[in-house]
This record gives sequence, structure tokens and C-alpha cells, in this order.
Amino acid sequence: MAIQYDNFRIFRKQSGLTQEEVAEKLGVSRQAVAKWERGETAPDINFCIELAGLYGTTVDALVSKAYVTDDDPESKKHAFGVAKVNDKGQITMPKKAREMFDIKPGDSLLVLGEEGRGIAIINLGNMPTE
Repeated sequence: MAIQYDNFRIFRKQSGLTQEEVAEKLGVSRQAVAKWERGETAPDINFCIELAGLYGTTVDALVSKAYVTDDDPESKKHAFGVAKVNDKGQITMPKKAREMFDIKPGDSLLVLGEEGRGIAIINLGNMPTE
């Protein structure tokens, strides 16, 4: 599998970080981060692990073609960014995801999952949950 270098830029931008900020957090130069994003050099696995943690994703998502969606207008896949879970188990969904799927306060969301594969959230709209 070839590394998808565009993902380094896509996930960095979705995390709201500059190349300088990423470089500082990893202890590398801004030029090193820029070279990774252009595909001129590849970060070693330890930096990939650190980048994935910094961006709130997995190493697989960071390097796999399946997650490149930023530059492909025909793609139906989206990487919206990072959602954090608070101490009550609540998440705040990224604004772009809420807008794209028309999720509004008071909407009911059906949460489905498959172990080892992930979670899906389906907007049921403003319907009673009981």
C-alpha cells in the first residue's frame, strides 16, 4: 500500500493546525512537515503514530487512500475532523458534518456499530426517542 501524502495535509487542516504548530509538537522542522505533505519524504512510523494521535485519527486513516476526500468533488466519503467525548459520554459533532446532514438541536440520532469496524450515526430528525 502506498502512503497517501495528501492525508497529512487534509488531517492537519481539519485539526486547525499550521505546519509550524505540528512541527513544534513533534520536535521537527516546518520543512520536514511540508516535505511529508508534498510526498518528498515519508515520516517514520513513530511520527505517523504521533501525527495520528495529534489529529485524533488512526495511522490507517492517516496513510490510506480510502480516507482522501478533500480534493475529490465526486467522493461521497468525508473526514469531518475530530469530535471529543466529554466525561458524560457526549460528543460535539464538527459543524460541517451537522450542516451536511442537516443535524439540528433536538434531533434524534441512531447510533449503530460493528465491533472492529466502527460506528455509524443516522439522523432520525425531530422524532421522539421513546
